[in-house]
Amino acid sequence: MRYFGRLLAAAATLVAIPALAQQQPAPAPGQQPAPLEVSVTGGVSEPMPIAIPPMPTAAVVQTPAGSTDALGRQLSDIVANDLKGSGLFTPLSPGRLRAVAFPEVQAPAFDFWGGTGAQALVQGFVRANGDGTLTVGCYLFDVSSRIELTRQGFVVPPSDWRRAGHKCADMVYTRLTGEGPYFDSRIVYVSETGPKAKRIKRLAIMDQDGANHRFLTNGQSIVLTPRFAPNQQSIVYMSYVGKVPAIYVYDIGSGRQRLVAQNVATTFAPRFSPDGRYILFSMATGGNTDIYRVSSQGGAPQRLTTSPGIDTGGSYSPDGSKIVFESDRSGGQQLYVMNADGSNQQRISFGGGRYATPVWSPRGDLIAFTKLGGQFRIGVMNAGGGGEKILTNGWQDEGPSWSPNGRVITFFRSGQGGSGKADLWMVDLTGQVENRIKTPLDGSDPAWGPLRP
Repeated sequence: MRYFGRLLAAAATLVAIPALAQQQPAPAPGQQPAPLEVSVTGGVSEPMPIAIPPMPTAAVVQTPAGSTDALGRQLSDIVANDLKGSGLFTPLSPGRLRAVAFPEVQAPAFDFWGGTGAQALVQGFVRANGDGTLTVGCYLFDVSSRIELTRQGFVVPPSDWRRAGHKCADMVYTRLTGEGPYFDSRIVYVSETGPKAKRIKRLAIMDQDGANHRFLTNGQSIVLTPRFAPNQQSIVYMSYVGKVPAIYVYDIGSGRQRLVAQNVATTFAPRFSPDGRYILFSMATGGNTDIYRVSSQGGAPQRLTTSPGIDTGGSYSPDGSKIVFESDRSGGQQLYVMNADGSNQQRISFGGGRYATPVWSPRGDLIAFTKLGGQFRIGVMNAGGGGEKILTNGWQDEGPSWSPNGRVITFFRSGQGGSGKADLWMVDLTGQVENRIKTPLDGSDPAWGPLRP
């Protein structure tokens, strides 16, 4: 798949029609308004009202993705759904919006939008280009101050039109929260179907909102624990071909897979290092389970832990210098951190209950985990231990994975009754915003990929 052809960051490049190059009046001296912003840590009691009307087009043109006027409506819906899903914004309902003429894109009707109660306004346009690509422009305005806050433009092939919507939502989210973007990203997971004792498990990949879903494997062999490579072009996972556990890397572009390590006894949870040079995994030999690493090109595994008991679930820190893992060496599952070469192993979890599946935040400040004790819940703690916070309260929530900006966690939730059915969910760091990710079949073990280029 071809990604964005180019990003039009300069306003003069983005706007090709002179009539649109209008500047909004600045506030008078001494009347500068407070900056428009949204708090990501103060809860979601008052999400920001935001208006996102359908994006107009200069001329209705049929494209492989649909007509440009229909695409304008759908793009606005994508932006609205992304921002609403964050829990920080309340998009106005369609009945409170008005149609925007193409010349209005840069010159909003502030009197009207101010009367709707919207604090922010997102306007944009869609244009078909002579080379078959689409240009999507996106503008963010402060309604009260009547000023433009930021703008971006994207030239995309018709197959990538949804990505322009996610990029627009990321622009708005980043400008108003001060946080990094995360909407233009993908999730890989294990799609499941069939009875509990005979589940068919396939690798599947989709956009973070569930769109553009496709299966990567056919289900003839069980697959487990998929994880993205740092370059997003491949996925490492476990598979049992002929009932023999092995580590594979799947190339997303070509659909080819290659064997990295086999005959590795019982193996768990492979994961790339941040630089892509190594694959971290757990292996059980001689009644003991330890953390190993192997070159991503294959070769002999290197053992990193030697403590009696079960050491598993390793995850690198963002800079690759440390590894967090779980171990029962103290008598129960707890979290430990060690240097990337296996030295200086130290316990960091000391709360009641047991801890599993630790994952380091891409920001480096937190570690997400599954808390075991009566039920399974998703929680976070400081990277050095302490500051524990439980985010979910489902019957069986497990397998956390971080969004690219470290503000949201995806996980899977199993239903009661032993049916084996599970769904994918997201929760933010406040613990107040939970959203289910719709998938065609049951889903487990999600892994959130990096932000797409």
